[in-house]
Amino acid sequence: MIACLERIVHDTSSISKSLDLQGSIESAGITGLAGKDFGGLYSVKPLALIKPFGAEDIARVVKAASRTSHLTVAARGNGHSINGQAMADGGLVIDMRSTEENHFKLLTINGSYYIDVSGGALWEDVLTRCVSSFGMAPRSWTDYLSLTVGGTLSNAGVSGQTFRYGPQTSNVTELEVVTGKGEITVCSETQNSELFFGVLGGLGQFGIITRARVKLQPVPDMVRWIRVVYPEFEEFRRDAEFLVTQKEGESFDYVEGFVFSNNDDPVNGWPSVPLDPDHEFGPAHIPQTAGSVLYCLEVAFHYRKNDHPSTVDTAVSRLLGRLGFVERLKFQVNISYVDFLLRVKRAEEQAKANGIWDSPHPWLNLFVSKSDIVDFDRTVFKRMVKDGVGGPMLIYPLLRSKWDNRTSVALPEGEIFYIVALLRFVPKGPSVDKLVAQNHEIVKWCIEEGLDFKLYLPHYQLKEDWKRHFGNQWTSFVERKASFDPMAILAPGQKIFKRAHQS
Repeated sequence: MIACLERIVHDTSSISKSLDLQGSIESAGITGLAGKDFGGLYSVKPLALIKPFGAEDIARVVKAASRTSHLTVAARGNGHSINGQAMADGGLVIDMRSTEENHFKLLTINGSYYIDVSGGALWEDVLTRCVSSFGMAPRSWTDYLSLTVGGTLSNAGVSGQTFRYGPQTSNVTELEVVTGKGEITVCSETQNSELFFGVLGGLGQFGIITRARVKLQPVPDMVRWIRVVYPEFEEFRRDAEFLVTQKEGESFDYVEGFVFSNNDDPVNGWPSVPLDPDHEFGPAHIPQTAGSVLYCLEVAFHYRKNDHPSTVDTAVSRLLGRLGFVERLKFQVNISYVDFLLRVKRAEEQAKANGIWDSPHPWLNLFVSKSDIVDFDRTVFKRMVKDGVGGPMLIYPLLRSKWDNRTSVALPEGEIFYIVALLRFVPKGPSVDKLVAQNHEIVKWCIEEGLDFKLYLPHYQLKEDWKRHFGNQWTSFVERKASFDPMAILAPGQKIFKRAHQS
């Protein structure tokens, strides 16, 4: 049976039977689903694509791989990784989407509500099903929701609610995981806790998440979505940090921000700011002292349909009145809560219609310490990428105290740090290599200047770089690998550990 697996797959049905899978196996060429990802920067040829029925199928595949000399296993969610992290060159790729319907159960524990969902479920489906069925939803999100539960929990899961509720990894209380030993294990803060915290933010190195128990809360009906503009980074930074450090009820329900070019470029400039197509950006209101880039603070206020408009207006005005943005450069719309959370879905549909969604995406995501963010802005935003990156350039503060330091996520020091995301959309060709090189230049500059930073969704080629990334967490990371995936079968695309031979 193992010999069958190590040959190029011709008779997938016989292999499926030999593994006793309830799901199916498909051949996986370099042009197939399993050989590429959203980043479009890498392509490999896996041996096969497994579509499991459930955790038992996944466990059988991992155990079968462990009995070979070299096979690896990668879990693929919705393929939104950038640098081949969910690929397995010559190995087995598990399509987690085939398990999406396996779990969907509401639980009440000590008066609080939770939802058990499949690791292969998309967050957008979790949202719509929870809202329509229970009038509740998870508390913490990502900006883009066509991502799997297991995929984001293996990294962190960050958006404009993170300052209040922490990342998605801080909003789960129990996981079911298939380890690199092929063992199906339920884990939590009190049960198999080393595996639980290791898997959260663990980049797929210790186990494949097949079920997650997620905290829920009642949902609002509506959102007032607002963008305000700042000419100077210091003013933007001051207001953003003020908002994320206020108590609940004294701030907005969502806080993000982005940098944009001080010109009329439709993608990178003034037109990217207004929320309504009928609203125009008035450049005449920009102070003459402004530089090559401007800053936008994006906030949202939740409310009920039966709230009187004047009540909402008063509450929003009170919060905005404490900020120092350009008064004539404020944009706002009222939108349903679900539509607000699905806002990037509309951008995706437009990008697909324009033919750019499938272009390469040499994205760069970083966490940068508050102590270094002014230097980062001065060098990266004002110099290196001042003309834009062909997509959003996000920057907003997060609070370390909302993160659990027992997870595998690597963070900068200090209570306040910033997420920075250069979300590039570029046509195929030489420009891709140029932008990848620019990403490397930015990271190299951060290292050489001694900035306190960490890559988010990290991708390194050398063990020394991974050791620097994890810092004092490296020893425990290696120990967890030895405990839960001693042969380094899982997530080979991360390039952290080399596959060990069978002893």
